[in-house]
Amino acid sequence: MAHGDITHIDIPVDDMDRARRFYTTVLGWQINEAPGYEGYPMWQAPNKISGGGLAARQEGLQHPRSYVEVDSIDDTLGKVEQNGGRVVMPKTPISDTSWFAAFEDSEGNQMGLYEGTTATS
Repeated sequence: MAHGDITHIDIPVDDMDRARRFYTTVLGWQINEAPGYEGYPMWQAPNKISGGGLAARQEGLQHPRSYVEVDSIDDTLGKVEQNGGRVVMPKTPISDTSWFAAFEDSEGNQMGLYEGTTATS
């Protein structure tokens, strides 16, 4: 994906089994756990492009969060802070070749950032 593309959407849930049934039945999403990511089922829309994960609701993840592909999380977080936003989760490794972070924009909305390549199969 290119810099600026939405690459992933996390949906916070309270009951994982209930949420899986809901999204599978209502939207037809395929929901599976990838090896190495047990307990974090990932969904894929029928278009085979859109996708994300079902994450346990917790402090800091109370509402769906879209993740945007960026060339550099470090550079992007710098721009966030220079333009009235704030970092809510620093750059964090997913794997040896991928990282994520989260920020709050100038309007109080949370967005996520993704950099790298993550193998899920």
